[in-house]
Amino acid sequence: MRFKGIRKIHSGGYITRYDLMYETESGSSKVYEMISRDSNIDSFERLRSGKADAVVMIIRSTDGKKLLLNHEFRMATGEWVYNFPAGLIDSGETPEQAAARELREETGLTLVSIDRVWKECYSAVGFSNEKTIVIEGTAEGEILPSDSDAEEIEAGWFTRKEVQTLLSNEYFAARTQTYCVLWSEG
Repeated sequence: MRFKGIRKIHSGGYITRYDLMYETESGSSKVYEMISRDSNIDSFERLRSGKADAVVMIIRSTDGKKLLLNHEFRMATGEWVYNFPAGLIDSGETPEQAAARELREETGLTLVSIDRVWKECYSAVGFSNEKTIVIEGTAEGEILPSDSDAEEIEAGWFTRKEVQTLLSNEYFAARTQTYCVLWSEG
């Protein structure tokens, strides 16, 4: 693969759409459509660089017996989907600060401890260069409705058996589904 150029197609409020032009090993010219949180990509180097855009929280109850999941209406699917609490990292925030803020905003819960911070990973390598940081921890408090009128979120604590039932009957985000399968069988 030989990178030939990048063209910005559209900038929205949260994402920018680009066409990446490249040449295959056999010499064919191709265009790859992608989206990014970065609205200023102008080179292959800029495409590959950048900090984490978002945090994903894998949160357990303080006794370790329940997992926190959001049941969230996702406009892109037109469906209610189970997902981990997540959100964008604001300018000047550390991922840990963003995790505490997003958890509070989406669920009303307080982040009690951070047990593990995963290395940055890509959210959706098929169409985006967005990077996330996964934070595992524990939380406590009373679950409250999301404080954003732009999100429809119903948070809840689930046992391993309850998660197994959800996995058989409900839609999940891929990363959440994968973790939940492993956790519920553990």
